[in-house]
Amino acid sequence: MKRVAIAAAGITKFNKTEKPLDSLMLSSIRPIFENAKDLEQNDVDVVLTSTNANRNYLANIISELSGIKPKISHSVESLCNSGTNSLVSAYAYVSSGLADVALVVGGDKSDNPGLVLNWDMARGEYVHPIFWSSMFTSAHMRKYGTSLEDLAYVSVKNHKNALDNPYAYFEKSFSLEDVMASKNLTENVRLLDCSMPCDGAAAIVVCSEDRAKKITDTPIWISGIGQKTISASFTKNNDLSSMESTKNAVADAYRMSNKTVDDIDVVELHDAFSICEIIELEDMGFCQKGQGAKFVRDLYDTSDKMINPRGGLIGAGHPLGATGIAQVVEIYQQLTGNAEKRQVSDAKTGLVHNMSAGSTSSTVLVLES
Repeated sequence: MKRVAIAAAGITKFNKTEKPLDSLMLSSIRPIFENAKDLEQNDVDVVLTSTNANRNYLANIISELSGIKPKISHSVESLCNSGTNSLVSAYAYVSSGLADVALVVGGDKSDNPGLVLNWDMARGEYVHPIFWSSMFTSAHMRKYGTSLEDLAYVSVKNHKNALDNPYAYFEKSFSLEDVMASKNLTENVRLLDCSMPCDGAAAIVVCSEDRAKKITDTPIWISGIGQKTISASFTKNNDLSSMESTKNAVADAYRMSNKTVDDIDVVELHDAFSICEIIELEDMGFCQKGQGAKFVRDLYDTSDKMINPRGGLIGAGHPLGATGIAQVVEIYQQLTGNAEKRQVSDAKTGLVHNMSAGSTSSTVLVLES
């Protein structure tokens, strides 16, 4: 298989806007063609759109509006995990030789109907994601003694990190007291424990080694991929204090990249709710089970930006189809030394973790400079 790189990236501000989705996506694509050397629209073989707005024929519309006539174009929908799923599809096209250059663009609007599944509505079960997050929280509290204050530190840390992210939805910090006093949505999930649906888009160029070296002097290599789907129902997890698909996906990504957790310098992980960051840090091997809350608090106390330097989903916002791509954009910027105030010192290897619907599916990527 061919070696595959990320060679360019673009992103919009995450906010609430009157712009239609196709305009948001174009806004994330425009800086790619303005800034990447030796890259033109007719170089692009594949256009993939990551979105949960499935009535729009977006891949073909974006291709036309961008002046691209690709060999292949289609949308990828996998709820919050759509972005990294679309990148893996692009990787497959390029590594197999079916394409040399793929443009992957993700975007969604805050009022997207994909936020609530017909599957869940039809069964009358857990219609809103806060209910599965509450069940994971309860399980972790029972097993490891995790407290509401422990959860609050995830939110406080990530909102603090978001202050250095010019594309973040939130532009203010929140104290521990602010988070603890925010509205109770369930007995153990508060408003500021949650990521915020918003509008936004992000884009990357995925290409072969030969093309990458013509487009950029600093290609970032995709060296590890892990994906696992266990079900459509989060209750299929054997233990709600852990996320089975994440454990499987990260093991495969480490194996493919020949890396271990000790090699990872910077991480974007999927903190849809505060409990997610705690569990995922444990399941991906950054700390022992039951120690995720302490790990987060240590990051906060030392102002260490290793985990979710852009503010995560909680601080940066969560436009579903854009999230996985935005996570990749952040690691791309970190590994090329272009993350500005968010920069993690001497970052050479990064990890992206993206998941859907109570970890019913997970994708993990290892990226290297």
